[in-house]
Amino acid sequence: MPNPTLKAPLSLDVYANSRKVGTLAELPDHRIAFEYSPEWLQSGFSISPFSLPLKSGVFIPKSYEPFDGLFGVFSDSLPDGWGALLTDRLLRSKGIDPYSLSTLARLSLIGKNGKGLLEYRPSQALKESFHTIDFDELAKECEKILDDQPSKDLDALYGLGGSSGGARPKINTFVDGEEWIIKFRTHYDSTWIGQEEFDYFTCAKSCQIEVPEFRLFPSKTSPGYFGCVRFDRSNQEKIHMVSAGALLETNYRIPNLDYEILLKLTWLLTNDMEEVIRMFRLACFNVFSHNRDDHAKNFSFLYKDGRWRLSPAYDLTWSSSFGGEHATTIHGNGKNPGPVDLQQAASSIGIPSKAAQTIIQKTKANVEKMLKNTLQKHRPH
Repeated sequence: MPNPTLKAPLSLDVYANSRKVGTLAELPDHRIAFEYSPEWLQSGFSISPFSLPLKSGVFIPKSYEPFDGLFGVFSDSLPDGWGALLTDRLLRSKGIDPYSLSTLARLSLIGKNGKGLLEYRPSQALKESFHTIDFDELAKECEKILDDQPSKDLDALYGLGGSSGGARPKINTFVDGEEWIIKFRTHYDSTWIGQEEFDYFTCAKSCQIEVPEFRLFPSKTSPGYFGCVRFDRSNQEKIHMVSAGALLETNYRIPNLDYEILLKLTWLLTNDMEEVIRMFRLACFNVFSHNRDDHAKNFSFLYKDGRWRLSPAYDLTWSSSFGGEHATTIHGNGKNPGPVDLQQAASSIGIPSKAAQTIIQKTKANVEKMLKNTLQKHRPH
């Protein structure tokens, strides 16, 4: 490699709160095998119940795709979208070809800064230097990155958001002693995108959907920047988090899920009908609010206190996916789903018809009120 300080590891150890979970090792065909440590087998838990049950032995992915040789739970640690763009830009600025990095090398760059609980050792941190935390200034620098222009704050942006996922630029920072995610706009977003996401979260909360603490941070150039507390952190401790796509080992970039599958996944993982109903509420909200970028990575589960539960909702905005349809269909319908499709999805998992109908009606009414009273100011419907 052009940079002798950046190595190509053939194995990495996986840790969780200073406890060794296991070891990843690259095979000759570039698939990445995993084995739990004896310590974790004695007192740990399955980090991905369907793919990596808590038992001894070596686990090998069935194929190199869709996660570049990794099991989904480890692929979740890698950045995509904005975070991947930042990483590649910073690597190039240091004379390193991003395409020359192996999958394990990219995980080593994440080290302890990834989403959720898992950490990777030995880590290879890229240099971070922070010039500013002024949100308006950072927003300008994000625009330069998106325009493929030089940025004086590339190191800072990487340090603040290089491990993040999603298409929109964002940073991780501390606010009042808690870790927050602050988002900025892309070229296809209106200047109202922060206010819009704030409105969506407010409406979701009124629909009895659990969302993290959120607020609109002030700006001199826009209505504000949307931010929310990181729900994979609690009192600065990390919480294990896995996306639905990772649990099912499916590529979130290819629409292949239905909400009936997500409802069944929630039941199998949590064994709790209240969690299933939480997923159903989110399905209703996404349908009526035109949140159609509802792919497999936009649903996650948390493991805490010995049990799995659905994570708080996130990435809630007016959006479209392939062909303008939902990335996750509703009873097979991605183009124009409605109450009938939602009722069928509820029936498939055993949610009583009357309870489902009440959720559908209340969610539809709340969302329609939100769209009429607030979002029409800055987005035509």
